[in-house]
Amino acid sequence: MPTSGARGAAETAATTARAREATTIPQPPTQPGHPLRVAVIGGGPGGLYAAALLKRLDPAREVTVWERNAPDDTFGFGVVLSDETLGGIEHADPVVYEALQRHFVRWDDIDIVHRGVRHTSGGHGFAALGRKRLLEILHDRCRDLGVDLRFRTEAPAGLAETHDLVIAADGVNSTTREAHAHVFGHHVVHHHCRYIWLAADFAFDAFRFDIAETEHGVMQLHGYPYAADASTVIVEMHEDVWRAAGFADLDAAESVERCAKIFADTLKGKPLRSNKSAWTTFRTVTNAHWSHGNVVLLGDAAHTAHFSIGSGTKLAVEDALALAACLEEQPSLESALAAYEEERKPVVASTQRAARASLEWFENLGLYVDQPSRQFAFNLLTRSRRVTHDNLRLRDAGFTTSVEEEFGCPTGTPPMFTPFRLRGLTLRNRVVVSPMDMYSAVDGVPGDFHLVHLGARALGGAGLVMTEMVCVSEEGRITPGCTGLYTGEQADSWKRITDFVHAQSPGTAIGVQLGHSGRKGSTRLMWEGMDEPLPEGNWPLVAASPLPYKPAGQVPRELTPAQLADLREQFTAAARRAARAGFDLLELHCAHGYLLSGFLSPLTNRRTDAYGGSLENRLRFPLEVFDAVRDVWPRDRPMTVRISATDWAEGGNTAEDAVEIARAFAAHGADAIDVSTGQVVADERPEFGRSYQTPFADRIRHRVGVPVIAVGAISSWDDVNSLILAGRTDLCALARPHLYDPHWTLHAAAEQGYDGPGVVWPAPYRAGSRRPQTGRTDAPKPRLSLRG
Repeated sequence: MPTSGARGAAETAATTARAREATTIPQPPTQPGHPLRVAVIGGGPGGLYAAALLKRLDPAREVTVWERNAPDDTFGFGVVLSDETLGGIEHADPVVYEALQRHFVRWDDIDIVHRGVRHTSGGHGFAALGRKRLLEILHDRCRDLGVDLRFRTEAPAGLAETHDLVIAADGVNSTTREAHAHVFGHHVVHHHCRYIWLAADFAFDAFRFDIAETEHGVMQLHGYPYAADASTVIVEMHEDVWRAAGFADLDAAESVERCAKIFADTLKGKPLRSNKSAWTTFRTVTNAHWSHGNVVLLGDAAHTAHFSIGSGTKLAVEDALALAACLEEQPSLESALAAYEEERKPVVASTQRAARASLEWFENLGLYVDQPSRQFAFNLLTRSRRVTHDNLRLRDAGFTTSVEEEFGCPTGTPPMFTPFRLRGLTLRNRVVVSPMDMYSAVDGVPGDFHLVHLGARALGGAGLVMTEMVCVSEEGRITPGCTGLYTGEQADSWKRITDFVHAQSPGTAIGVQLGHSGRKGSTRLMWEGMDEPLPEGNWPLVAASPLPYKPAGQVPRELTPAQLADLREQFTAAARRAARAGFDLLELHCAHGYLLSGFLSPLTNRRTDAYGGSLENRLRFPLEVFDAVRDVWPRDRPMTVRISATDWAEGGNTAEDAVEIARAFAAHGADAIDVSTGQVVADERPEFGRSYQTPFADRIRHRVGVPVIAVGAISSWDDVNSLILAGRTDLCALARPHLYDPHWTLHAAAEQGYDGPGVVWPAPYRAGSRRPQTGRTDAPKPRLSLRG
C-alpha cells in the first residue's frame, strides 16, 4: 500500500532547500548509542510507529514528528498487513496491536475473474483496515506516550544539528533523501503501467482480481475490503492501453466514472469514489546506503515495492521495529544504524525482487489472457514466486488439483513428472541437467570422469542430461580441459558415454551442446583463474570483431568470409560425429559471449559487412550455422538453441531483441529455445535472484509460441512444478543442484511421494526410493492434564 510520501506533486523549491539545509552537516549524537532528542520527518505509518516505539522504550526521550499535512489527510484507502508484521507489533506494543485487532477486516480467499469465470483460492489469510483508521490509532498512541505531533508543519532546517537522530520517513518523494542523493546512492526505476487508487462503498468478500479485455487492450482491477462497508479498488493498465483508451484526455472525475463502467459487473453497478486520486506510474526506489551521519531513511524514503504484493506499509512498519530494536541493542548510534541497514536490506531486497516479478507480470498481462482459465489463475497467484505450487496446495488442495487436472497431470503426478515431446523425442519428465563445463578432458577427449559425471546424473532421474559445451575445433576450446567433437577418438569416447546412459538408464535422453569459444578461448581452467589467459601455450582467437573479452585479454582476429565457411563445416562435421555417437538431441550454443553469441550482440559485433549492423544481419551467420547443422542432424532428432536473452549491459541485446532472435531460430526449425542471459561482456550488471532468468523464457514462450527451457537459479522441485504448471516454461534446466545431488530428480520424486512413469529408479537403487528414517525430534505430548 502507498505510504504518506506518495502524496502527489514534488516538493516546492523552498521545501527542498529547507530539507537540504536540515541535513547538510549531520552531527554525531550527544548520547552515544542512546539518542535522547529524536526528530521524525513524515507522519505516515512508519514514521509514527517509529516515534511511538522510541518513546515507549525510553519515556525520557524527546520525540517530535513533523507532518506537513493535516492529521485527517490521507491519500489512500485500505492497508493490508501480514500476520508476520502483526506478530512483530504484538510483541513490541500490545496496545497498538489490540487497537488494530478491533478494526481489522479478515478474509482468506482470493477471487480471480478471467473471461467471466471466477476461480477462488482459499487459505491465504489477509488482514486490512482503513488507512485513516490506522493513522488515528498511531496518533492516539503517540499522544498517550508523549510524542510531540506537529501537523501542517514543514520540518525545520538544521534538525541534524539540534537532534541526536533524524528519521527521514518522508516517503517516495523524500526531500531529505534528495538533498543527499549522492551519499545515499538513490536510484529510481519508472515502470510501464498506469494505475489509480479508488474506493467502493461495499465490501468485497475476497481479495479480487478482475481482468477486462477491451478494444484498447487488457485492464485489471485489484480490490480488497478494508471495512465492513468499504473496499479499496485499484485500476491498472499498461501505458499504451491507458493512452489508447483515452484516459490521458479525461479529468479525474471522468476517469473514475469510466473505470466504474469498465468494471460495472465487479462493482455490482455501484460507483467508485476518489480521494485526490490521480493516475500515476509506479517507481521502484532503492538506495545504496540508508544512513548519513545521524540521519536515517525509513519506509518509502529508503525503498518501494509494488502494491500488488501489498508491501509498502508493511515494510515501513517493519523498518520501524528493526530501527527501534537496533538502537536498543547497539552500543553506539553508528553501529545501530549499520545494524539496522544490515538487518533490513536483505529482507527489503527479497521483497523488491518479488514485487518486481509481480509488477512485470501485470505489465505483460496481455501475454497470459489466452491461457486456460485455471492455469491463468494459478499463474497470477504464483507470479511473485513467493506463492508456489507446494504451499498453494497446502492452502487450497482442491484448487491446485483442479489446475493440475486442466493441465493434464494424471492423478498423483506432480507437473514436473509429466512427459514432453520434442520432434521425435519424448522426455519422460520436465527436468534437464543443464550443460556444465567440467574442464577435465585431455586433448578434447572425454574420459572416465565424464562417464561417471554424466552417467551418475542420468541414473539420477532427469528426463534429459546435457553435456558441457563440446567444442567443434581445437582452437574453439575455452580451456585446455574442454571436450571436443573434432576427432574420431573424441566421438568414440562420447559413444561410450551415450551407450552407458541408454543401457543403464533407459528412458533418459542425452543431448550434446556444440559451440566455439570465440574471443573467450585460450584461458585457464576455471579453478585456476576464470577467463584469465593461459600463462603459456596460448592459441590464436577468432571472433566477429577484434574486441578482447577483458581489457588485458588477447585480441581476436576478425573472421573473414572464407573462415566463416570453414567454421560452418567444423560445426557440421561435429554434428555428424554427434549423431554417430548416439546423442538424442543437439543444442547449438549461441549464448554467453562465445563465438555465435558474439555475432548476435551489438556490443561484440562491430562488423560493417552483411554479418554486422542490424539484428537481421547479426543473426545471419548463427542462422547459417544452424541451417547447416540441421541439414546433417537426423530429421527425427530435436535441435535446440541456447541464447542470452539480455546482455545485462547498456547498448546490448534486450528482452525484446531476444524475442526476435528466438523467432528467427524457431522459423528455421529450432524445436526449443534454451533461455539463459548475459556473460557476453565482462562489465555486465546482472540482476540475480531466484529463477531470475525465467521471465525471459516466459516472454519468448508466449510471444513466439516456441517451447522453451528455463534456466538460472531454479533450485527446488517446488520451483519446477510452479513454473511448469503456470505455463512459464516447458522444461527446467538445473545445474548446481545436480552438482550438489546427482540424484536430484529421484529425490524430488521421493520427497513428493511420487512413483510412476515420470521417473524410474534404477533396479540397484530401488531399496533407497523412500526417504531414510531419522530419529524423533518431537517430544512426547502430555497424556493427561488436571485442573484445580
